[in-house]
Amino acid sequence: MSDSTGGAVNGGVSFWYADDGLPAVREPLAGDADADVAIVGGGYTGLWTAYYLKKAAPALRITVLEREFCGYGASGRNGGWLYNGVAGRDRYARLHGHEAAVRLQRAMNDTVGEVVRVAREEGFDAGIHRGGVLEVARTPAQWARLKAFHEGELAFGERDRELYGARETAGRIRVADALGSTWTPHGARVHPVRLVKGLAAAAEALGVVIHEATPVTELRAGRAVTPYGTVRAPYVLRCTEGFTAALRGQRRTWLPMNSSMIVTEPLTAEQWEAVGWAGRETLGDMAHAYMYAQRTADGRIALGGRGVPYRFGSRTDHDGRTGRATVEALRAVLTGFFPALSGVRVEHAWSGVLGVPRDWCATVTLERATGLGWAGGYVGSGVATANLAARTLRDLVLLDSGQGGRTGLTALPWVGHRVRKWEPEPLRWLGVHGLYAAYRAADRRERATGAERSSRLARVADLVAGRH
Repeated sequence: MSDSTGGAVNGGVSFWYADDGLPAVREPLAGDADADVAIVGGGYTGLWTAYYLKKAAPALRITVLEREFCGYGASGRNGGWLYNGVAGRDRYARLHGHEAAVRLQRAMNDTVGEVVRVAREEGFDAGIHRGGVLEVARTPAQWARLKAFHEGELAFGERDRELYGARETAGRIRVADALGSTWTPHGARVHPVRLVKGLAAAAEALGVVIHEATPVTELRAGRAVTPYGTVRAPYVLRCTEGFTAALRGQRRTWLPMNSSMIVTEPLTAEQWEAVGWAGRETLGDMAHAYMYAQRTADGRIALGGRGVPYRFGSRTDHDGRTGRATVEALRAVLTGFFPALSGVRVEHAWSGVLGVPRDWCATVTLERATGLGWAGGYVGSGVATANLAARTLRDLVLLDSGQGGRTGLTALPWVGHRVRKWEPEPLRWLGVHGLYAAYRAADRRERATGAERSSRLARVADLVAGRH
């Protein structure tokens, strides 16, 4: 087989849509309208919020407004990791105490099963395989970070996590040079597009109104403004994640970080024998510029990582098209992990954006005075986190409207969290590109020297980024 990437489909939103088909676009908003809750964004966060609110209070009039079509953004382009990672947990532990962060982590652990439950009960096939998450270390410095990470997860109450040495890791998956790994059962592989399509259909079946091809240009108290009319509602919820910067006044709120993916042709039985991976865990590593991968339902490897990390002025792409250098870099990661796949063909490449707050903390907020709310800033962990955030938004709306009381979710430490805005240009472009250049240089240095400690470059980059 050719080792060329030149024949790969590039863009077209994502491989997941090439596999499952682009949807027919729903009707746009046809004029001014009234609702009880207006939700801006038809991705996981917006759709889960609509679904849970309608289930809890069927009389609510709920309208979802989506610029393109449901799942056009990160919800239809991600790596299909349904797992228990949550951005900002360590910071929340410092701000609110260890036990508050433990409650947030336990809620995330439970969220994996909640998504699986809803997909089963609503009767849609999201390609879910609950094989857990396996994260590997390939250098001494990565092994040191992995062991520290493993101990940290145990300290936040994850008693069912396991640590493996090189031999045990090879028994699960044959990653070249793997020194060890850590595994958690709190994870599953999903087909992102089947999940978002099933969720949108389930919300509509409950009576949620979805308008697509309807860009929202401005949010005000009681108003979601579009070119086709204004939706008036007591509650207006922003669920736009990496596309938040396109809204008036939000350009520096969350940085749209770019992430890119490739997917291989289907592997043969012999190739899978060489790779292993019978448990179909989602796969990650402990590099500073980390990778993430899954074994797809149809026998491919989908693998992602940072390409061009950020576009000047918080710009986002239109159809996921990815530069050739990024495709080749991701292919090098694939064959570095699995040398036996050196001849395998890359069939599709694409990119998308995720939302990054200045302090790298996911958050959920509802302003009682204005009725404006938002959730997001998932920093790449949004497939499961969006579900927990949506249930939290549901409880906040019901509490504020007098239809519910305080719950364990409304008391989670991410509720109401505020953070300063990102720096203006060109500082944020220079900062983000410098940050990832430092991470890649740190990874190269660790591989070259075999050092047992993380490179000082990466530690400085973490401090500058505000991640710790």
